[in-house]
Amino acid sequence: MPTRFSRRSRTAAIASLAAASALALSLTACSSGSSGGSSGGSNDHVGVSLIVKTTSNPYFVAMETAAKADAKKNNVTLTLAAGKKDGDTDSQIQAIENAISRGDKGILITPNGSAVNNEIQKARRAGLYVIALDTVPTPASTVDITFATDNYAAGQSIGKWMANTLGGKKAVIAMIDLFSDQIVSVDVDRDHGFLNGMGIDVGDKSKNGGEASSGSYTGGKGGQYQIVGHQPSQGAEDGGRTAMETLLSKNPDINVVYTINEPAAYGAYQALKAAGKQNSVTIVSIDGGCTGVGYVKQGILGATAQQYPSKMASLGMEAIAKIARGGEKPKPSNGLDFFNTGSTLITDHPVSGLDSVDAAKGGTTCWAN
Repeated sequence: MPTRFSRRSRTAAIASLAAASALALSLTACSSGSSGGSSGGSNDHVGVSLIVKTTSNPYFVAMETAAKADAKKNNVTLTLAAGKKDGDTDSQIQAIENAISRGDKGILITPNGSAVNNEIQKARRAGLYVIALDTVPTPASTVDITFATDNYAAGQSIGKWMANTLGGKKAVIAMIDLFSDQIVSVDVDRDHGFLNGMGIDVGDKSKNGGEASSGSYTGGKGGQYQIVGHQPSQGAEDGGRTAMETLLSKNPDINVVYTINEPAAYGAYQALKAAGKQNSVTIVSIDGGCTGVGYVKQGILGATAQQYPSKMASLGMEAIAKIARGGEKPKPSNGLDFFNTGSTLITDHPVSGLDSVDAAKGGTTCWAN
């Protein structure tokens, strides 16, 4: 049985109440040296820890870069920490312990899983304001607030684009996800968003792979579809290549590839190229890093949904600095249990009725340049 990690709430009323409850628990004392002190002055120095999933992915490196810049602006002493790989909760737990011991005022964390939840609660009880970035924990009230992409909406945008691009042709689909042994919100939301955008019923909403293996999609002009399978990539290039090789061995007629992120997408492309099939398959992804936008320009990706990790980190850093000095706490976006930092569809082949920008414009707003 897979360990259940974070899931995005879709009931606006519940989401708003949960978020409000979480914010009500936030710490008015986080600007003093003890958990029971009062708010500090506007120029007081503030200690913050940024704990990312891993630094092997440029996405999280972009967060670190933005956080460093904002730390200087906001008179913040920033401590960086990371898991050794995606899914490494032990390193994150130790980093949270270290933040508590240092007397930091707040933590920014991209949680690797629910195993860190108890430690996050310990930090909050000790007087730290905790903000999740990129991944909404389960429950969302585990942290004070999350700054993240609406991953479901990002997945929908690439799914809608794909359905329209197919023009009624049969879709033989390879699904390259993040994990197969864990359930995390970012993985499920992107996967399900893509399928929903295609017009395919996801079936079991709690996990990936619950949809019917074949049937009709209703997006665009509509048509028949076949799901060849779901394979994990760990969000890495080598994982994407292995996943694509496995799926091609099951069905060499794949013509649509969904990928969890752009490193996995490029790995899938390498496998397709090695098999001589790169020109007969359309790959879509989510990230919008400068490298990924370049893949769109080169025709390796048909489309990607650009998200903004630097914005997440900057907003988080500014929020903790303000709160530690007596400022106002941030609030979730309407109808969500997190603050939505937005996404943009990037493609050089726009379709009618779907907002997008081309790779040239996407290159002006991409991260990790």
